[in-house]
Amino acid sequence: MAVITVPFLAAALTAPPALAAPPADPVGGPQLAGRGVVVNQMAGVPALPKIKASSYLVADGDTGEVLAAKDPHGRYLPASTLKTLTALTLVPRLDPDRLVHPSQKACDVEGTKVGLTPKMAYKVSDLFHALMMMSANDAAVTLAEADGGLKKTVADMNAEARRINARDTLAGSPNGLDKDLGLDVRTQHTSAYDLALILREGLKSADYRRYVQAIDFQFPAPPSKKERKKGKKVGGYPIHTHNKLLPGERYGYDGLLGGKNGYTVAAGQTYVAAARRGGHTIVISLMRADQPPSPYAVKLLDWGFAARGKTKPVGALVPPGDAPEPGKDGSGGLLPDAPLASDNSTRMWLLVGGGAVGAVLAIGVLAAVLRRRRRYRYGPLPAARAAAPGEPSYEDPNP
Repeated sequence: MAVITVPFLAAALTAPPALAAPPADPVGGPQLAGRGVVVNQMAGVPALPKIKASSYLVADGDTGEVLAAKDPHGRYLPASTLKTLTALTLVPRLDPDRLVHPSQKACDVEGTKVGLTPKMAYKVSDLFHALMMMSANDAAVTLAEADGGLKKTVADMNAEARRINARDTLAGSPNGLDKDLGLDVRTQHTSAYDLALILREGLKSADYRRYVQAIDFQFPAPPSKKERKKGKKVGGYPIHTHNKLLPGERYGYDGLLGGKNGYTVAAGQTYVAAARRGGHTIVISLMRADQPPSPYAVKLLDWGFAARGKTKPVGALVPPGDAPEPGKDGSGGLLPDAPLASDNSTRMWLLVGGGAVGAVLAIGVLAAVLRRRRRYRYGPLPAARAAAPGEPSYEDPNP
């Protein structure tokens, strides 16, 4: 058996700025503190596929064993994969048959939309279909309004993340938009580890599974003139999934249980998915990939099924409930925890010793951080490649 860990220095060259080193005992186990690729390479197990992404994770969804990872606790912008947390939080809170009128503000949100109008009331279940199938940002805001407003929903999402021990996650929005909302990696972030936790928990719900597995859905709309003449009070149009690994899609993956893709210019390509074959489940996630994520997802899932039961795990997906909480003051992750997006995102948190030594350390650390912040804003993406034909960068195309 060979333990493979890419050195921190090499990994740091392609990672976003970090204000604190990974904790020695992160959630899930000490090996998950690694910033590079972490895998216990065993004889007879195929080599990990080459994935050009800043972070990823492969886990056994049944046992929780993490089979391999790269920078699993690194905190990155989530893009629309954050909607997995939105749904996890709101599906059990909102009656699926409840009718909701969207506000004009919700209808005017930036990015991908399903086309809501304030003139119509929508069932909560319709909004969840739009949210998880086509990543509709207007549906996300409308669901948040139904939960009591954006501020309450974001607080509920962060509470849910803490409940399931997704401690790298800080939601600043219900839809994952970043620059359009004045958010950056300080005020909204998650990790490959947390995305796997969130999806694994969500898939326990039958309603959640129904929304992430839907391929086609007739979305309601005000009736057209022709429909009104025929006496119809509600019209509609078809919507189609953006998840290219669902059955019948370009990268259709046998046994896929569901997943969520995301993209913004700042976040890059993000993805999380789970599949079940032969009585076993594999969960994968990846962040800041250099291309639309479906081909990488297929490779990671294939490797997971080939490696499970044959390789020594590098850590574990922890269950909800009490778990060690490294760095309650924010020092336990790669970026400090931040308050809601409305707070000043330029503040920095430094953990230093007291007295004169602490003061000297503080000045040195602050100077280094400022030099690094001048070089990087979000951290460089891996080298970009043009989208494959038929698979555009389809989510949240922000300017």
